[in-house]
Amino acid sequence: MCYNVIEEGDRLDKIKNLFIKYKEIINYGIFGVLTTLVNYVSYILFTRLFGVDIFISNLIAWLLSVIFAFVTNKLIVFNSKDLSIKIVAKEGFKFMMARVFSLLLDMLILYVMADVMGINDLIVKIISNVIVIIVNYVLSKFIIFKDNK
Repeated sequence: MCYNVIEEGDRLDKIKNLFIKYKEIINYGIFGVLTTLVNYVSYILFTRLFGVDIFISNLIAWLLSVIFAFVTNKLIVFNSKDLSIKIVAKEGFKFMMARVFSLLLDMLILYVMADVMGINDLIVKIISNVIVIIVNYVLSKFIIFKDNK
């Protein structure tokens, strides 16, 4: 009986240590999924509910998800707690520029796969968002929030 309790304690310690070691990636994954949800749900609302063009809907969905992502990435994922105007402006500018790049990538993927190839735009949005999440993590980790922890 004692052996099982010790073994379970060891497992919990291992899980805790893994979480601590990979906390940034885990948080990025969680908030990446939430950001993607903001993007995807906004896109569906504007295209399906309001009948807005797919590219305009994509732009609106992008803007809403970028605002959400900046706040969560800054404060939670990359632990950049400096709220001085200078730092927030600097990070915000870099964040927006990186997201403009990923928006262009997103639009290109949407255009090629949905418009040119005729693949369902909702499926394309999922594929595109996976690619964009990876690109955004690399840019955020190594360029945007690297000096401000």
